[in-house]
Amino acid sequence: MNVSRIKRRLESKGVRFERGLTAGEIAQAERVYEFRFPPDLRELLEHALPAGGSFPNWRGFSEQNVRAVRERLGQPLEGILFDVRHNAFWHESWGERPNELREALKTAERRCAEWPRLIPIYSHRYLPETPNEAGNPVFSVYQTDVIYYGANLEEYLEAEFGLKPYENIAWEPVKSIEFWGEMTS
Repeated sequence: MNVSRIKRRLESKGVRFERGLTAGEIAQAERVYEFRFPPDLRELLEHALPAGGSFPNWRGFSEQNVRAVRERLGQPLEGILFDVRHNAFWHESWGERPNELREALKTAERRCAEWPRLIPIYSHRYLPETPNEAGNPVFSVYQTDVIYYGANLEEYLEAEFGLKPYENIAWEPVKSIEFWGEMTS
């Protein structure tokens, strides 16, 4: 990904950037939030930090900001649990659904912990942490409504901010991501 080029193009669409994160800030964010940025996201964040609006603030470590970022990290699980609780959602890989709601929620939470963690990019768009390599697809996740929103980070950013029609994303091949890719079917 050419981060200078994508930054210039996003700025032309009104996206605001702050100076990039330092190696220390990246390490602190990864330590505080207990994940590793995939290399393409890390490269972008080190070059320039998208700021404001629906972008997570990876630089701020105040109690309020840490709570806000952790909430964003937890939204995919909370959405799934909401649908288990209120919409009878149950993923077939979890086996038979327990009759007791409390047990169903515990099983769903335990099983979700096995899936690749999703890192918020913008609004309810997420990049999987694993595999920890460049080129992971971006997912739009709202409860159990999961769709591909970009074949990779660059294509996602171009589509999200009107630099490329969503219909023109090169979907072949899209990297297979355990569970989240299955949820798009």
